[in-house]
Amino acid sequence: MGRLYSNACRSSPGLPGETVGVFYLSDYDYELPEESIAQKPAFCRDRSKLLLLDKNTGKISHHEFFEICDFISSKDVLVINNTRVIPGRLFGNKDTGGKAEVLILDFAGGIRDEADKGAFTCECLVKTSKPPRPGSLIFFDKELKAEVINAKEGIYLLKFSSPADFEDVINEIGDVPLPPYIKRNNGGNESWDDKTSYQTVYAAHKGAVAAPTAGLHFSKELLERIKSKGVRIAEITLHVGYGTFLPVRVSDIREHKIHSERFEISGDAASAINKTRAEGGRVVAVGTTCVRTLEYASDSKGKVIAGSAQCDLFIYPGYRFKTVDAMITNFHLPKSTLLMLVSAFAGRERVLSAYMEAIYKRYRFYSYGDAMFIA
Repeated sequence: MGRLYSNACRSSPGLPGETVGVFYLSDYDYELPEESIAQKPAFCRDRSKLLLLDKNTGKISHHEFFEICDFISSKDVLVINNTRVIPGRLFGNKDTGGKAEVLILDFAGGIRDEADKGAFTCECLVKTSKPPRPGSLIFFDKELKAEVINAKEGIYLLKFSSPADFEDVINEIGDVPLPPYIKRNNGGNESWDDKTSYQTVYAAHKGAVAAPTAGLHFSKELLERIKSKGVRIAEITLHVGYGTFLPVRVSDIREHKIHSERFEISGDAASAINKTRAEGGRVVAVGTTCVRTLEYASDSKGKVIAGSAQCDLFIYPGYRFKTVDAMITNFHLPKSTLLMLVSAFAGRERVLSAYMEAIYKRYRFYSYGDAMFIA
């Protein structure tokens, strides 16, 4: 199915006359007070703050998230990512006795292998005092163990085995792989449950190691209100990978290699999106994951093609958007590929200016933070 998207699978080249220096990593830096980093979700999902940014004029206004219903027309389609975060962080011990921490990276691929070969085998990150050797074992609670098959560039292929169902075991002993900037002591805080709050209300297909965080702001009630206006809802799936946390390590962002993530777009979802565009409505993407997926899976005229593949599209200023007209997103880390994508959509200076105002207005940043609507 990868051939289907071959024309879309390339990084953006930049437009003639682009502002000098816009491709330097330092151009996407900003200072954020530590207290602005949200450590827990809003008390009510749809009561977080919402900054509305006009991508054409730079005009900013401030709202609460439930007001998003007022900014989406009955002619529009709202595209959501229904991936589900797995409790894929496991703590155990090596067969030599040392502690080990494992993060499952390709859960969806492991499930396929389990169906085909009878064993859950997938790529993982492994944190130990000394790198484990091929053939060595890692032991976890509930009699779960993993054999190290091989390692390449810091990624380990592990083969898991357990007398009980693998999914049942990790649901019991696994932790949600929260981003490193969210601090937890002793597994979390009694006042909230990350396994619930770090999950969208429409999460369905297991496979992500990080939540599509723009979707965390939607409550079931808000989605019903949006549907009652006649807005189409199109569900797609992109399993957010660990690469979303990886820093850009090159000074010229055009030299950065983006991570790839597994996605699927159904025929019904593609049809709803394409019909909306044909009728003059807007494609409103919930989160950068939806933006990347839709732009990757569309042809040169913006028509979305149903199918599944690995998305490795790196969007940065200069990219010409084909399909997405508006987007809902959180506030992203400095120097991150997500900030570059948003800057490509609305302009780097406008985005950074909006970020500065958000800091001044005490918005909450990052995964559990507040939201922007860029249209």
